Amino acid sequence: MKRGTIPFWVFAALLPAAAYGLPILGMNEYYFYISYIVLQYVVLATAWNILGGYAGYVNFGTGAFFGAGAYAALVVMLLFEAPLVVQIAVAALVGALMGLGAGLLTLRLKGIFFSIATIAVAIIIETFVLNWRFVGGATGVQIIRGPVTYGFETHTRMLFFVMSVLAVASLVIARYIETSWLGRGLQALRDAEVAAECSGVPTLRLKLIACAVSGALMAAAGAPLPLYSSFVEPHSVFSLNYSVMALSMAVIGGMARWWGPALGAVLIASSQQFAAFASPEFHLLIVGLLLIFVVIAAPGGLVGVIQWVGNWRVSRKEINRSASVVK
Repeated sequence: MKRGTIPFWVFAALLPAAAYGLPILGMNEYYFYISYIVLQYVVLATAWNILGGYAGYVNFGTGAFFGAGAYAALVVMLLFEAPLVVQIAVAALVGALMGLGAGLLTLRLKGIFFSIATIAVAIIIETFVLNWRFVGGATGVQIIRGPVTYGFETHTRMLFFVMSVLAVASLVIARYIETSWLGRGLQALRDAEVAAECSGVPTLRLKLIACAVSGALMAAAGAPLPLYSSFVEPHSVFSLNYSVMALSMAVIGGMARWWGPALGAVLIASSQQFAAFASPEFHLLIVGLLLIFVVIAAPGGLVGVIQWVGNWRVSRKEINRSASVVK
């Protein structure tokens, strides 16, 4: 068994268990509200990193997949009154199909041209929803919540538990991709795509898989939004802010490892919620300063800093051990 496997699976089991058990402590409802947002960004940043970090294709269409997931769940809710688990499954399927479709259309492009194409995809989908009267069009639609699922006192606590499960699922998938042949192939095409193709790496197939998985996770993260906010409208759901935040979290946390984007998401999303008491501009200042610091001083993000500190401590121990042997 690989090193770190047991602690990871212990964490994967404890996070949803803790999310389910925390209401027993009598915590204020507001903490569940902001914790949901933090975990939501963990899913989005981790999903973004599967394509943007592992494959090196910078995607600005996060808001498109997130919004598509929210509206897919909304349609299933309005038409069939389906339970939340079905809504999430349908949203993930829609996101995966969107990822495949967008990948087939855009992955022949590279660099800045691919990034611009993902923005165009987001605009097209938002325009379609703006003119779809069944879901309220530009004015949006108000959601009437049904009864709370058995075992939970409020919708916020239930959705916090659901998002914790989605966060764990996204981390499990990202970790598997990083340590499998998929991750090695994506790393090869990120470093030198032409050389990878010449070596027989199925680059297009790998990129399509990354697009589908990334899109499915982003859409799944958006599926609980109608129940969470009780109101859905296109301009906020398809906001470019989701794309910028997911990218910033992955870059600041570190794109080399599966846990880097999650670390960045927890740091930035938490600071966003607490900085909201001052002003939104203050949080933008924090994110901007962190990005400048990472680009200049720590290109590997927080993951790189942590690894550098670990390597430095190991080197110091080896130097001290060598010195004691010489004496």
